[in-house]
Amino acid sequence: MPSLPSNPYTPNMFSPPPTSSNSFARTLNLALLGIAGVFLALHAVHLAADFPNQSPWMDWSKYTDEGWYGDAAIRHFQLGHWYVPGDFNPAAALPVLPSLEALLFAFTGVSLVAVRGLTVAIFAGILLGSWLLLTRASAPVEAEPVRYAAAAPSLAASTAVLLLAVSPFCFVFTRLAIIEPLLILLMLFALLAASSLRPLPAGVSSLRANLFPSLVLGLLLPAMVLTKTTALFLFPALAWMLFASAGYGLRAFLRLGLPIAALAGALWLGYFLLLIRPHYLLDYRYLFSANAYTGMTRENWREVLRNTFTAGDWIGHLLYPLALAAAAWALVRLRRLRAHPLIAALLLWIGGYTAFLAYHDNLQPRYYLVIAVPLTLLLPLVFDALVLSPLTRRNPRLRPAALAFAALAAAAIAVPDARLTLHFVRHPEYTLLNAARQVREYIQAAQRTDPSRNPLILSISGSELALMNGLPSICDDFGTLELGDRVKLYHPGWYLAWNQIDDDKMDAMTPLYHPVRVATFPAMDDPDRNVLVLYRLDAATQAPAGRHRRKPIPRALQTKLGEQPSTSQLEH
Repeated sequence: MPSLPSNPYTPNMFSPPPTSSNSFARTLNLALLGIAGVFLALHAVHLAADFPNQSPWMDWSKYTDEGWYGDAAIRHFQLGHWYVPGDFNPAAALPVLPSLEALLFAFTGVSLVAVRGLTVAIFAGILLGSWLLLTRASAPVEAEPVRYAAAAPSLAASTAVLLLAVSPFCFVFTRLAIIEPLLILLMLFALLAASSLRPLPAGVSSLRANLFPSLVLGLLLPAMVLTKTTALFLFPALAWMLFASAGYGLRAFLRLGLPIAALAGALWLGYFLLLIRPHYLLDYRYLFSANAYTGMTRENWREVLRNTFTAGDWIGHLLYPLALAAAAWALVRLRRLRAHPLIAALLLWIGGYTAFLAYHDNLQPRYYLVIAVPLTLLLPLVFDALVLSPLTRRNPRLRPAALAFAALAAAAIAVPDARLTLHFVRHPEYTLLNAARQVREYIQAAQRTDPSRNPLILSISGSELALMNGLPSICDDFGTLELGDRVKLYHPGWYLAWNQIDDDKMDAMTPLYHPVRVATFPAMDDPDRNVLVLYRLDAATQAPAGRHRRKPIPRALQTKLGEQPSTSQLEH
């Protein structure tokens, strides 16, 4: 049998002989990973607490997204069915996260703590996937990747895990049951699967010889798209990793990639033809119609690009510029990136998703989580592979000093991040949870005196609150039916607004209802969205004489960078 070409990404499987440098690196690695483990455990503390108040990140996902994207699972257990015709049903196009939550709820019941615990477990998987990727990536260095990898211990993997674990940005968004962490996890393991493939000579079945990683990658590709449709912007990074695994040969790449693409395409097409097209096509299209726009024009594209890059400072005031500098350095050394395929793949990951952010021009902090992880991985990887390794290759005695310098550099980034994360851990607040429970108590008390009133709530945050109080709801913003038609169809008995009723909501309700303000519940920290106002929806015939006077929407509620966009712009 002819010899097989090597995969430039696969590291040597033999351990190097023990040296003082290896022992020192092992000690540093264990220390960094130990600290990371402590901060990972802190992610699981106070899971029911609010998204931290007075944080640098104003993002409406803390009011809505946990409920929206898990709504199918919530409704399955609370109502007996996951689908509410005419309402917002994102699970038709994005079924992966609600399916996982449904499996979880089968054991725990509908619970905010349960879904956030699932997300923390997903973050633990992100740390594991990051460590595996960067540990494997320490091998390829120029002409003699295997031998040098054995002789040159690295802190890149443990440093990346530490920086992710202590990051306050990751802390706040990987404790929310939103879809971005799951997308990142699937992407990391797709990169691992792609890097595990190896090219084969003509006449050998690539799919059979690479059966396990091919199957894994073929399953992960549609799973990523069915987790979040913007996963398509990450596919160039996976294609590059597959190209690297094929030895940078086009024919080998096609022989590896075509069976995987066929499997992934067949799975997605089967899902669409067997389930979506005959039953949920309207809901599927609705998710895309709400995103069929761009805020970029010929007149503002420079400003949009500038805002897209400057908003990345949410990731970390020190980490973000250093990671951008590492990316720039890697691009300068582009001719050497064939020896470091993960660096090139991370650059494509970052570039692909940044292109989506700029095109979509809806700069919500949570979207930057998808590029925060590859940027964090890129920084220590570039520093080790393109800076420290070339400097110490000719003089291995410098390696311990170089490792100590790398550890100190990591500490300079990690310490201020860790302090902010610890502040969030030590000061939990429960205003939203308390408000949700008070809403339930009020409605249940009212139902005892008026059992004929429908307990259904109309609210943009209804699904989020359903995780906390178990009350059924429909959304007042999104749905395949116009709001007025949904109100006529479902006859909600209550309306729950943030601070006030907007004009369009009032116009939809007044033909049938007269909203009567009955209670207020302080919650969260946004000055324009910090009070939940409960309205009883009385029949319009019960309304007092005279037209209800509505206040105009204040200018502060209009879209600003980092705040909730308008209905037509919100990306599901």
